[in-house]
Parts: sequence; structure tokens; C-alpha cells
Amino acid sequence: MQHSAQLHKRSAPLREEGHLLLPPPPPLAVTTHGSILEGVGTPELDTPHLGPTARPAGQTHSRDAGPGSPEVGSAPGYLEASSSPAQAMGIKTALPAAELGLYSLVLSGSLAYAGRGLLEASQDGAHRKAFRESVRPGWEYLGRKMDVADFEWVMWFTSFRNIIVFALSGHVLFAKLCTMVAPQLRSWMYAVYGVLAVVGTMGPWYLLLLLGHCASLYVASLVGQPWLCLALGLGSLASLKMEPLISWQSGFVTGTFDLQDVLFHGGSGFTVLRCTSFALESCARPDRRYSLADLIKYNFYLPFFFFGPVMTFDRFHAQVSQDPVRPEGELWRIQAQAGLSAAAVVAVDIFFHFFYILTIPGDLKFASRLPDSALAGLAYSNLVYDWVKAAVLFGVVNTVARLDHLDPPQPPKCITALYVFGETHFDRGINDWLCKYVYDRVGGDHSAVIPELAASVATFVITTLWLGPCDIVYLWSVLNCFGLNFELWVQKLAEHGPLAQIEARLSEQMSRRVRALCGAVNFWAIIMYNLVSLNSLEFTELVARRLILKGFPQTTLAVLFVTYCGVQLVKERERTLALEEEQKQDKEKPE
Repeated sequence: MQHSAQLHKRSAPLREEGHLLLPPPPPLAVTTHGSILEGVGTPELDTPHLGPTARPAGQTHSRDAGPGSPEVGSAPGYLEASSSPAQAMGIKTALPAAELGLYSLVLSGSLAYAGRGLLEASQDGAHRKAFRESVRPGWEYLGRKMDVADFEWVMWFTSFRNIIVFALSGHVLFAKLCTMVAPQLRSWMYAVYGVLAVVGTMGPWYLLLLLGHCASLYVASLVGQPWLCLALGLGSLASLKMEPLISWQSGFVTGTFDLQDVLFHGGSGFTVLRCTSFALESCARPDRRYSLADLIKYNFYLPFFFFGPVMTFDRFHAQVSQDPVRPEGELWRIQAQAGLSAAAVVAVDIFFHFFYILTIPGDLKFASRLPDSALAGLAYSNLVYDWVKAAVLFGVVNTVARLDHLDPPQPPKCITALYVFGETHFDRGINDWLCKYVYDRVGGDHSAVIPELAASVATFVITTLWLGPCDIVYLWSVLNCFGLNFELWVQKLAEHGPLAQIEARLSEQMSRRVRALCGAVNFWAIIMYNLVSLNSLEFTELVARRLILKGFPQTTLAVLFVTYCGVQLVKERERTLALEEEQKQDKEKPE
């Protein structure tokens, strides 16, 4: 899916473009600047989308500067090795328990009230003519219908469920046998099984098409010029997004079936990203030439092949080359992750029988009659659903990868905990790829305004190409690129002049409250900017008009206050986790 940094429009534009599989990429989490908008300059405790790979709090949080390069410097706002987690996060100050209790009460009550409005709206609209295509019979013994507006989700867990389970189960079985009998050959087993699965699903001509992309980038890697490899990789990606080349290449697929476009775009797009990573890593290590066989083994690892996530070549190669040793307690954690993924699937199924959150935005006449609270809840729930969808996909794939003794990119950070553009993303694999090969190479340490602007523009240009150029993608990219840079501009403004002096006069608790208020505003900017791609521009305009213009000041202030309560509770959890990590580090220090 892009999973895909990518637009997940359920109603129109993007699905018509054929990018069904790429889950939307909320603003790329490229870096955390430590601005006042970030609330507290929070580094990632549970790292997210265009941001770097998560590291334990208290360690230097530096980013890879380029292909194959080691961590070279700390990004501003991240933990230094000598600083404590709580200090680095800027949230050492606790708020009174009564105040936090009030925030919890307000937030839970508001969510329940908005949920009630959505439930009533779903019941009232269940038999509307406009709902017939996407609200269909579900639990008939309870008289409930089900929202089936998301084509991908329905396909995954109905028609293609058994095929997916069969393919992944076969991979796990053969991988286990190979690990027991000949562990040194397990990477070859992964490749052979993946190639057979691709041929069986998409046909031999599609395999030849992918091998052509692999071979071209492998030849480019032999030249040893990173710019050539990146240019060829982007050119290959463009050929998969633009006519007439995309139609010509899609003709290599054998047969027709429901998920054909999804699998074609997913398998081809991720193949190009993986091959580009291989080429760039080869250029970064001229003393160690990788073979075409290494690229084949890397690209055709089945759990990552169609839907990602992208693991850069250096990480994948290092992990499959190690002896397969499982840390103590790892198997239990894998089982727990699998259980959570299964529970999430069941929970979404239940939810869609009561709340038609994907169908309602498509009927603007009906949506415009919703109460303000229900409309705000509808906008928020659409982003939460997309996060759940990405988390389930990551959870299933990561469970299989961890059984293979790999350490894959982690699932995305919960959208509810995001109030910083620099942390907003649904795909850590794509995020790491963009950071390593584009964003960090152009932006340096991300502390200067002009280089940061250039880095973010370059990153979003490539993201636009990944999603498939069209008007709605252009708008999404511009909005989120602006949001990311605006955070840095505010940080620079707050570091000097009157704002810094004003904050210096505030108590630490009041400073936290002011920052949380800024975080609440930022949270809704993130929702609005990404709602454009998740639903439609018309629905986004409706939400903005009702919550900001028509609803001002009562609705606007009420929504911001509820969001402020949520941000404060998120900050409190981050503070607690940071302090626990700090105590753990203190215990581990030698006497």
C-alpha cells in the first residue's frame, strides 16, 4: 500500500488514478525542530513517517546523512547522549492531578458525545439511496448493515483473505524448515519463494518486467555515481506513474482480477525503491561490491514485496546475513503483536457495522446536516481509520518478518498522539528511505531555514511522484510542505525577540499549557491538510467552513479546547515514559 505515502481517497480522484494501494502519507515526519508548535519540541518516543528510525530515549538521535553512511550528527531537538530524556523532551514539568483528571473527563465526554452523533447519523442514513453502493448487508441477525466503502479493506478480508493467509503461511513454513536445515541458505529460500509467488499471482511476463528494472539499476550501481542511480530510480518510478508507459507496463500482467491494479502498483513501485536503495548503498561502499543475486534476494522477499514496508538494503542485507538467533521473550512479543493485529481487524469490522464514517463524507448534502461535534468527529475518525489500516498491514507483515529474524520498520505512531508535522506519517519505511537518500542529504542538520526549505521541497516532489501526480496530490504536498517549514519558522521566531522573553517570564507549567494550545491548533492543521487526500476537497471545505467560519467562536473554541485536553494527556504520557527511561538509565549506570 503505499501503504503507501499515499493517498487513500475512498471516493474519487486518487482511486481513479489507480493508486489504490498507497496508504496516505500524512505530512512527512522529516524532523522535529523543537518549535513551540511542537508543543514541547518533543522528539519521537515512538518514532513515526518521514522521520528517522526510533532510538531509545537518552541516546543520540542522529540521522543517516546519506546512503550507507553512519549516523553523523544530531538533529536539532533530539536527545543528546548527555541529556536526560525528560529534559530533552522539554516536558519535565508535571501538571496537577486534578487538572489532568479534568482533561480526561472533558476528552472522554466529548468523544462519547461526538460518537453518539455519528451513530445516530449512520442509523438515519443507512437506507439512503446515496448509501446503497457502499452500505450493504452485514450482520443480518442483528439487522445491521456494514460500511464497505473501502475497496482494499474489503478485498483483503473477504475474497483475498485465504490467498494472503496461504501465501504468508507457506513462506513461514518454508523459512522455518530452511532455518532448521540450512540457515546459511535462508535468504535464497526467501527469494525463490517470493519469485514463485509473484509468478503465480501476476504471471511470468510481470516478473521479467521487474527483473528489467532490477538489472538497469544494478548496471547503474556499477558506475558508482549516486546521482545517476537516483536519477535512474526516479525515472523508473515516473514510468510507473505516467502515461503511456504505465499502460504499456501494466500489460505485462497475466489475467485480470480485483486487486490487479493494487498489486501491480505496489509490487512495481516498491521494487523501484528497493533497487534504488541497493544502487545507492553500492555507491556508498565502493570497496564492497554487491552482486545481482544480492539484489534479487533483497527485492523478492515476499512479506515486503507488494505492500512494503521498505527496509533499506544495508539493513536488510546485514540482518539476513546474521545467524538466526532469537532474543529471549521475542516469540512472546511476536505472538502479542499478531494477537493485536487480529483484534484490530475484528474491532474495525464491528465499528463499520455501527459507524459509516467512509460513506457519509461522500454524501455532502447529508454530511452538511450533521451537528458540529459529529462533523469534527467524522473528520478525526477518518484519519484514525487510515492509521488503523496502516497499523494492521504493518502488524501482519512485521509479524512474519520478525519470525524470519528480521527487525522491520515499526508500525506508524498513533495519529491521536501527533501534533507535530515533523512526526506525521503512516509509513516509516518510506519515511526512512526519503530521509536517508533525499531529506538529510539536502537539508544537512535541518537548523537553517533555506536548506530546510530546499530539503522539504525536494522530498515532497519525490513523494508527489510516488503518489502519482494529479491536482489533489499537488495540493496535499504544498499544504504539508508548508506545515513542516512553518514549524521551523516559528521555532526561529520564538528563539529570538519578544516571544522568547515572554515565555521566559512564564512558569514551567504555564509554558507547557501555552505550547499545548499551539499543539492543538497544529493538530487540526494536520487533520485538515490530510483530509484533502483521504476524502475530497469538497468535504474538507465543508469541515473547515463549519468548524472555523460558520461555527466561530463557539464551535471553534470548543473543538480547540477538547483537542488541547488531548494534547496535554499525550504530553503527560510522554513525560511519564521519558522519566521511566531516565530512571532505567540511572539504574544501569556503574556505581
